[in-house]
Amino acid sequence: MTSPTLPHDAPIGIFDSGVGGLSILRHVRAQLPHEHLLYVADTGFAPYGDKSEDVVAERSLAVARFLVAQGAKALVVACNTATISAVKLLRESFPDMPIVGVEPGLKPAAAASRNGKVGVLATERTLAGAKFLALRDQISAATGAEFLLQGCRGLVDQIELGDAEATRQLLRHYITPLLEQGADTLVLGCTHYPLVQASIEDVIAHSGARGIGLVDTGEAVARQLVRLLDAGQMLRSADATEAAQLHAYTSASAAALAAAFNSLVGINAPVDEVTF
Repeated sequence: MTSPTLPHDAPIGIFDSGVGGLSILRHVRAQLPHEHLLYVADTGFAPYGDKSEDVVAERSLAVARFLVAQGAKALVVACNTATISAVKLLRESFPDMPIVGVEPGLKPAAAASRNGKVGVLATERTLAGAKFLALRDQISAATGAEFLLQGCRGLVDQIELGDAEATRQLLRHYITPLLEQGADTLVLGCTHYPLVQASIEDVIAHSGARGIGLVDTGEAVARQLVRLLDAGQMLRSADATEAAQLHAYTSASAAALAAAFNSLVGINAPVDEVTF
């Protein structure tokens, strides 16, 4: 099954290891309000950030096959770790399908920084990836920016659990050293992190730092999706009589994902539990 044969009314598939991809989904909904969406949270195997690249690639391919089987006309890999580990494999497996990945916004952060010191908050797997390190070196050489890398072990887990105080403590632990080193811009290098942006801003404010910029690439990911669908003449008509639908799936608890949709993005979404 290839995307050009699918009707314009076919849904867009979005997936992440958990709820982090909701930060991408909200941008997609804002820019493509007429499109049907499918969301998969592979929470039963979360987090991806502490697993090997081969395991993440295998899980990503399984989830992508599920979404294609549901009729998806395009895929959004709404996870930095999965993008680094699997986006090449997914594009080889589904060569006719628009596939958009995410990566930390190093280039916009370098452009926004006033002093050239950029802190990067991400999973350890993302920061160790060859693709990420090559991107860092390329942008550093071109701009002179210094990237201060901070692996955030355990942060995704706490965001998934919804433990606000534990999340805030970890944020203080990871952000404070970057600010002490002079970073004036922070890259939110995991799709989970924009979901707790208010807590991040609170930690920065209590540190006494001023004028710290935050870079989230969710809007850019949605814009790229729009461009690819438009180029392939695959956009759903704004005049469609049926309202846009959203359906979610999880490899863990349907009730937990439904609650996350409601609390994190204010959406009441039907959720099914599935096995990949």
